[in-house]
Amino acid sequence: MSIKQLAMFGEAKKLHLIEEILKIENDAVLAAVETVIAKSKLHVIGRKSFTSFAGMWTKEEADELEKTIEEGCEQIHPDDWK
Repeated sequence: MSIKQLAMFGEAKKLHLIEEILKIENDAVLAAVETVIAKSKLHVIGRKSFTSFAGMWTKEEADELEKTIEEGCEQIHPDDWK
């Protein structure tokens, strides 16, 4: 699955959750959802710049990752689109 597909999946999931939250009529359930959302904000991880990751891998490790991506992620499976 590509990064774009993952992002689209994430956005669709958020929209689905919003739809489900709008259906909640029980105040206790709504309060629980609100608590979960509030707790999720306590552990916010800031974004890192791409350059902060420079030099973390050896050339061999980077080459291996690139090969894995090419072999596993850049394949088109026609049956996945049915």
